[in-house]
Amino acid sequence: MSAATLGNDMKAKDIRSKNDSELLKELLDVRKAQLSLRMQLATQQLTNTSQIARLRKDVARIKTVQRERALVK
Repeated sequence: MSAATLGNDMKAKDIRSKNDSELLKELLDVRKAQLSLRMQLATQQLTNTSQIARLRKDVARIKTVQRERALVK
């Protein structure tokens, strides 16, 4: 499991150290975790709702790094 799915904030420094394929895999992992949390929220099984916002910010960080790299190319 990745750090994002465990509820830890991903740091921009950690994200920038990954290559493009690792970033894509990480983005997919975070999106799957988001879906899981949304399902838990819908079925009232989610106790810590701040995890949803934390994952949303992780997605933004990953996409920001991807965009930065696209602009450089």
